Amino acid sequence: MLLGIAIGCQQQSTTPPSSDTQGLIKVTIMYPNDEGATFDMDYYREKHMPMLAELFGKAMIKYEIDQGIRGRTPEDNLPFLAIGYLYFNSVPEYEKAFGLNAETILSDIPNYTNVRPVVQMSEVIK
Repeated sequence: MLLGIAIGCQQQSTTPPSSDTQGLIKVTIMYPNDEGATFDMDYYREKHMPMLAELFGKAMIKYEIDQGIRGRTPEDNLPFLAIGYLYFNSVPEYEKAFGLNAETILSDIPNYTNVRPVVQMSEVIK
């Protein structure tokens, strides 16, 4: 998991915290720290992610936000400015929720970053 690379400092949730995420689908959105990259964490935390929670409704179990602070060692460059995590019960639930709201979600990205995010979908094993 990327926690060794980008250490989390903010967590928001649409439901009470639960340590039991096994079996959920996790959509990880990573924002690489490329040359000239900008990222407005306040906007992401206060507006973008709450907007996703509202748009996805009950389909999304919870979300989390990591703010990158450094690479593995002090000499290593920061690989990711931020990483967002969205949790769903199934791939079809995510696909339906995203598909209905894709235009709104994607059009909001320039409001907080000039980075093209890298997205990975995973099943939480433990």
